[in-house]
Amino acid sequence: MALQNAVLADWHATKHRLSEVETRMVDVLNHLELTNLVTTIPGLSAVGAAAILAETGDMKRFDSPRAVVKHAGLCPRQNASGTMEGRTRIARRGRPKLRLAAWRAIWGAQANNPVLTARYRHLTTRPDNPLTHGQAYAALAAALLRWLHVIVTQRVPWNAQAASGPIDLQTAA
Repeated sequence: MALQNAVLADWHATKHRLSEVETRMVDVLNHLELTNLVTTIPGLSAVGAAAILAETGDMKRFDSPRAVVKHAGLCPRQNASGTMEGRTRIARRGRPKLRLAAWRAIWGAQANNPVLTARYRHLTTRPDNPLTHGQAYAALAAALLRWLHVIVTQRVPWNAQAASGPIDLQTAA
């Protein structure tokens, strides 16, 4: 019984520390006046956005949204030599914690964001070169990083029509 009480007390203390850290993360976003902008992406929490922005630093230092994706190591890398063509994988040369933060943010956002849901469905069910589940989530995480770059650098709210890109939501649904 004493062990159970100790484990329970440790769990409560950890939960309290976690809520304090999350509060500080949101406070930093509020100080930067980014909370209202980054939370315009449906399904993305302020804590998830803060984790991504903490790993990227100042988004304005990147020349393009593609540079942020490359910084995270989410860009595709060919594995080929001569006539042999291997599988295309993500580069994994960037920051692993940024990749993880984007991946975790996608898990929550994909269920609540119709653009991400349609894009996932399109990527996994397209007739030519359908992606696996993991490949599709890597593509969604890269899209999220590109969206955040535009939102933070241009100080504009998220736009579903611009974010959907070439994929028509009606045909993908």
